[in-house]
Amino acid sequence: MSGPTLAEAKAQARALRRALAGAGTAISHAQALEMVAAQHGARDWNTLHARLSVPEPALPWRLGQSVRGRYLGQAFAGQLTGLSQRGTLIAVTIRLDRPIDTVRFESFSNLRRRLHGVVGAEGVSPRRTSDGQPQLVLER
Repeated sequence: MSGPTLAEAKAQARALRRALAGAGTAISHAQALEMVAAQHGARDWNTLHARLSVPEPALPWRLGQSVRGRYLGQAFAGQLTGLSQRGTLIAVTIRLDRPIDTVRFESFSNLRRRLHGVVGAEGVSPRRTSDGQPQLVLER
């Protein structure tokens, strides 16, 4: 989540109230909280407070971690070089230890050294190949 923590938002409200009081405009603490909420795109302080109180879900992997799995039916081993939460899904970038051929056709090949994909918390991509298999599966 981008933006302040709950403590930082409250500190912003206190600083705003002090700054306005120093400029001759007195506002209540509640008004300062509402102004901070508006600055962060929330409807009101209660909405911002609720948003900031929800902990971010912990990702099941970490940057630099070694991973194994299957991509388009090919086994791989590599290292996580990119990781970001996208709602309930996780975008991953994997630098492979050895390139893999992602084409099953014998007279053509496409070697990949890096993979980009999206998986759920269990490590399985919601996207499927034409035969119904997940495009990307990370072993746990």
